[in-house]
Amino acid sequence: MDLENQKRVKDAADEFGAENVMVFIGASEAESAGLAAETVTAGDPTFAGPLAGVALGLAVYHVVESEFKDAVDADIFEDQIGMMEMVLNVDEIVEEMRSIRSEFCKF
Repeated sequence: MDLENQKRVKDAADEFGAENVMVFIGASEAESAGLAAETVTAGDPTFAGPLAGVALGLAVYHVVESEFKDAVDADIFEDQIGMMEMVLNVDEIVEEMRSIRSEFCKF
């Protein structure tokens, strides 16, 4: 997650309260999705950005997870994400995201 997006997430958590912020990730690989998820939950593991040492514990989901997919219009999901979903290793991404949530999420 780049430094600008880290700042946006931190600012939103500060303004609205971490319990009211949810982050959705669209990375194409489980490892990169997990790194972004870890950044918004446990803090920037590279200690380079605004979230270095800041454990926000935010709720975080990948856009291919059922929690997100079931909450959005099916036609819009298919139009915007359907093709991507067909080529990704969805099971690996879901496993990575669940692991991060179980370890670091507070909300």
